[in-house]
Amino acid sequence: MTDAALFETDPVEGPAGTEYRSTAVLSADGLYRYELTREWGRPSGFLTWIMLNPSTADAQADDPTIRRCIGFAKSFGHTGIRVLNLYALRATNPADLWTAPDPVGPENDQVLADELMRATRDQSVVVAAWGANARQTRVDQFLSFPRAASTLRSLGITKDGQPRHPLYLPKTAPLTRWPA
Repeated sequence: MTDAALFETDPVEGPAGTEYRSTAVLSADGLYRYELTREWGRPSGFLTWIMLNPSTADAQADDPTIRRCIGFAKSFGHTGIRVLNLYALRATNPADLWTAPDPVGPENDQVLADELMRATRDQSVVVAAWGANARQTRVDQFLSFPRAASTLRSLGITKDGQPRHPLYLPKTAPLTRWPA
């Protein structure tokens, strides 16, 4: 990556006395977040999430969605999460994506493609979870990346067939293959 910087925290004590480590990869100007990780165990146990766009979470702070993803990952037996997005622009309102000149971000496609390759190599689980707001052209573009359609899971689908966002799903939502 040419325009990005890695930010990380020193390990801190997390829930139940576990050590917790956080990282975020942001563009130099802070407009884009390309990757966020939370790790509470061996790094081989990551669950990767591909969501719509980043909100306020960074290397220092979680937002409600990140906390929910951590909960699902723990319930599935994983020891960390890696979060990427179809659109890397940081925005608390998804509608802001449609007025931005480049909501995807200059480095994002490479980050997504690299993650799909890593997940295939490591046999990791990748959860599609962008919800109903993604533009179909962007979804199609993502699904055209090598290995995308063969590696994805979801926590259910919207009425339009898109993978559900994790925030308001029950804790018991199962992972299923997506697209089916």
